[in-house]
Amino acid sequence: MPKSKVRKKTDYTINPASRTPVRVKSAGPSPVWYVAIMLGFMLAGLAWLLVYYLANEHIGWMSDLGAWNFLIGFGLMVVGLIMTMRWR
Repeated sequence: MPKSKVRKKTDYTINPASRTPVRVKSAGPSPVWYVAIMLGFMLAGLAWLLVYYLANEHIGWMSDLGAWNFLIGFGLMVVGLIMTMRWR
């Protein structure tokens, strides 16, 4: 009985012309003011919520805001957290 022929598969090679190197811009560390503003937003949100819980009855305009105080406090903290994604 004759032996069957084995087909040779060609190896897949990446065409070097299709891969062009891209230079990545390496940025240095974040400036000090960026970190200060980032932490300031987080602490301002925390302070807003603490003042709302502790002195709500004594501050008229804050008690008028009602549940919007949660949005303001957590919103400030979320802005600070979003800024951490750009922090180097």
